Amino acid sequence: MKVSLLGVGLLALTSAIGFGQAAPAPVQRHAATINQRREHQQQHIAQGIRTGRLNARQASRLERREASIGRHERNMRATHNGRLTRADRIALNRRLNRTSRAIYRDKHNAARR
Repeated sequence: MKVSLLGVGLLALTSAIGFGQAAPAPVQRHAATINQRREHQQQHIAQGIRTGRLNARQASRLERREASIGRHERNMRATHNGRLTRADRIALNRRLNRTSRAIYRDKHNAARR
């Protein structure tokens, strides 16, 4: 009887230790930084110009959007001592998503170049 109580106690103790451990950090997919995303989009614009998929007017408009995002990021960093807050990253990613979709649409439209 004492042996079985001791076994149950030992089992309960090891279970408590196992459940008390911290859960592993969630894995982030596509965790590209803001700068990596901006560089990647610049490469997409340049590739569109090289292949003729983007005309000069489309490329100019997309470049202005990219420059605007850069200014916005710079202003955000200036207000927070060189760092981006979570809300800043969300806002910048939203703008980058919209610009990325615009790049795709312009490169894949059926307009003559």
